[in-house]
Amino acid sequence: MKEKVILAYSGGLDTTAIIPWLKENFDYEVICCCIDCGQEEELDGLKERAQLSGASKLYIEDVVDEFCDEYVLPCVQAGSVYENKYLLGTSMARPVIAKRLVEIARKEGATAICHGATGKGNDQIRFELGIKALAPDLKIIAPWRMTDIWTMQSREDEIEYCVQHGIDLPFSANTSYSRDRNLWHISHEGLELEDPALEPNYDHLLVLGVSPEKAPNEPEYVTLQFEAGVPISVNGDALKLSDIVRKLNELGGKHGIGIVDIVENRVVGMKSRGVYETPGGTILMEAQQQLEELVLDRATMEAKKDIANKLAQIVYEGKWFTPLREAISAFVTSTQKYVTGEVKIKLYKGNIIKAGTTSPYSLYSESLASFTTGDLYDHHDATGFITLFGLPLKVRALKLAEAEKR
Repeated sequence: MKEKVILAYSGGLDTTAIIPWLKENFDYEVICCCIDCGQEEELDGLKERAQLSGASKLYIEDVVDEFCDEYVLPCVQAGSVYENKYLLGTSMARPVIAKRLVEIARKEGATAICHGATGKGNDQIRFELGIKALAPDLKIIAPWRMTDIWTMQSREDEIEYCVQHGIDLPFSANTSYSRDRNLWHISHEGLELEDPALEPNYDHLLVLGVSPEKAPNEPEYVTLQFEAGVPISVNGDALKLSDIVRKLNELGGKHGIGIVDIVENRVVGMKSRGVYETPGGTILMEAQQQLEELVLDRATMEAKKDIANKLAQIVYEGKWFTPLREAISAFVTSTQKYVTGEVKIKLYKGNIIKAGTTSPYSLYSESLASFTTGDLYDHHDATGFITLFGLPLKVRALKLAEAEKR
């Protein structure tokens, strides 16, 4: 009986060419597994394509709700953004994909998992760290790093390889953007984006929405309701998280929200330039932050900023299944107990504008914040506070003055 390999299958040219390559070089039975994190129409025709290419079986696993509830939500609650711009769309999806690949491998009795990530990118790290953490006994095959037997170096090479193996597929060698899509976002790399000096061709590039210039001239108000840090409704309609993201993607895309052009630092050491569309996610994270401004104390907010950056790095580097990530998530969850309330925002030409936030647990006191003297605040108390708060500065200045006189 042949050994089985689970191939992380997207249906694209790379992973389609990998199917006959695995059979030819390893004599594996190839079982394709497409993990649906919200790729939409990209899933069309996958079964026929996989079978035509020589796969014995194709799994299409819907993990959209698991992705949103167990991977997206913890990062939203933490406020994690990599290098101040990237909302971790691809990074958050890789661990849930790795987890499901391992589950299918166990079910099928496979001895290996194969992925089509290149040797220059972050995804090879994310997939493989996830697999190692969950199934250290499974072999990992990364064709693009096996240059002794993976000799294809271009799309033309891959197409020719498929033709030689009797696979007639609707792929062309025409250049296009390299994209990764799920419910949270879509990323774009390649073409003019490879030169940081060039402006993105947004008319050609955008998929989820429009540029701010082409957004409606009239603003639109959106109201979100949260309960214990979990978004539960949009404009009064109670929805599960995945449907909230879908609805906000529609609204945000319409108004040019969430378009990010970034030169980021990959884990492998190089810089790469890409454009991310995250319309719904940008709205959701901004609304969460606005509510936290009302209900979290200063010290917790300061600690949470540090934690957010650390978690962003952990997720970006593929270290989801680690004790540190679990500990950070536990801390973040504890901060969300009172993050309950309503956030109203205005969407207008790429901008998210505050339009009012309320919470039963708000720490904001109008009597304290106003310029009118209230019962809880005596202006005279500020004198002693400033004296003690500024004491280190005063002592240092006095000591420096004494030293200069010597």
